Amino acid sequence: MGKIKVETCGIDGLKIVTPTVFGDDRGYFMETYNYNDFREAGLDYVFVQDNQSASKKGVLRGLHFQGKHPQDKLVRVLFGEVFDVAVDLREGSLTYGQWFGCILSAQNKKQFFIPKGFAHGFLVLSDYAEFAYKCTDFYYPDDQCGIAWNDPQIGVEWPIQEGMELILSEADKNRRTLAQQKEDCAG
Repeated sequence: MGKIKVETCGIDGLKIVTPTVFGDDRGYFMETYNYNDFREAGLDYVFVQDNQSASKKGVLRGLHFQGKHPQDKLVRVLFGEVFDVAVDLREGSLTYGQWFGCILSAQNKKQFFIPKGFAHGFLVLSDYAEFAYKCTDFYYPDDQCGIAWNDPQIGVEWPIQEGMELILSEADKNRRTLAQQKEDCAG
């Protein structure tokens, strides 16, 4: 029987996955990924690459996607807390340009499944966070695309805390809006 709980998120395709956690006085154990459990829950994907990053408070990574080599992603936080966001970029989707965000933390142990056709990003809320994700396609540096984290048409409500200094890469500081860059990264 499956050891995960899968919840829908208001935008078709996005899923919150909560593993069963077995805890005692020594600590805890959980399966973060089991192909059979995920397939049984309707998430039948083959992941080919695992990535991990570490960031300090205020780091905002995103909103990223690959244009010609789109990836399904399963993301989670190993240490700390982030606000994780996916933006629907699927042409013809009823929710095109809409976003969904959730808190992922080492404490809640939730995972966020983001299918192909979405941009992804996160904001670190804790002093430090370690973030891990599985992908169904490899990373292609020349195919790295993104949209502005603060695109007013998308309107992500980032939980920027009072006094928080945002830290962005140079690329993310210079991203164009979805409307401006749509032709640049068409898959």
